Amino acid sequence: MNMLLEADHVKKTYRLGRVDVPVLRGASITVGEGEWVAIVGSSGSGKSTLLHLLGGLDRADADSGPVRFGGEELNRFGARRENRYRNRDVGFVFQFYHLLPELTVLENAMLPALVGLSRLRWISERSALRKRAAELLETCGLSHRLGHRPAELSGGERQRVAIARALINRPRVLLADEPTGNLDIHTGGGILDLLAERHAAGLTMVMVTHDAAVAARAQRQVRIVDGRVQ
Repeated sequence: MNMLLEADHVKKTYRLGRVDVPVLRGASITVGEGEWVAIVGSSGSGKSTLLHLLGGLDRADADSGPVRFGGEELNRFGARRENRYRNRDVGFVFQFYHLLPELTVLENAMLPALVGLSRLRWISERSALRKRAAELLETCGLSHRLGHRPAELSGGERQRVAIARALINRPRVLLADEPTGNLDIHTGGGILDLLAERHAAGLTMVMVTHDAAVAARAQRQVRIVDGRVQ
């Protein structure tokens, strides 16, 4: 199995007032291409921080080990490559859906594909993008909701829109932070079924959760305790 994502003894410390608070103290993890890994641990153990470092949403400490994607170190990326990594190589799903309330379901799903497009490219590609977004939303069971706005959706429907949005650019890896944490058991089970379908189609996934039943859906679990992977 080819390694797609690696974190090698990464460290992350936050400054709160005058106090340094170490969150990750040398955590290491490897994720193979096509693998589904669940990161588990108690609240405050560093699960989300590790996910943010893997996704390039945050930077590790200066004395940290590297995070690698396809063998490339993220901290060596220039600004343009870093933006492309976050927008194209990785898709993000969070506990809170972060949908734009003024946009329709279809428009929210299309958003990542519009980043960096010139007006001319948008005009030439919008038909294909709208078609892809509509197809993704259909696979998420939302073909009847394309013109609705987030306020008109249930929590499970909003999360399905967020998943479609995360997949619009055909990322190589999906990073999900408590994707069912804001949902009831039945609705959350439907979201996990949808993610399982994507994984079965070849998508690499890393999922943070504190729920043992959710983590059991993954192929492999790693546990963080006091900022280190056990």
